[in-house]
Amino acid sequence: MTLSGYRLMWIMVMFDLPVVKKKERAAATKFRHFLLDQGFEMAQYSVYMRFCAGKEQTAVYERRIRENVPARGKVHILYFTDKQYENIVSFEGRHQEEDRKNPEQFVLL
Repeated sequence: MTLSGYRLMWIMVMFDLPVVKKKERAAATKFRHFLLDQGFEMAQYSVYMRFCAGKEQTAVYERRIRENVPARGKVHILYFTDKQYENIVSFEGRHQEEDRKNPEQFVLL
């Protein structure tokens, strides 16, 4: 069975959480650790991404994120296909990074 780049999905979580008070910093750290525990990888400090087998799996992660969103701050969830992911252009400084390598197989966690 061939996996379609239009069925395979990526989920991106972007957030802006308050970190002025000690309690807010703790909540933000807890949320970041939650995302890492769920198999997300940090793309940038407040941007995390995860590869999913399809739309059904992204719905599971959306529910889990909803249950763990801190009381204050903003959290955004974006979805895009593996084909769209291939078109991301990334720079580190003024140097363009190499094209991203999509997973060849699923990783069991």
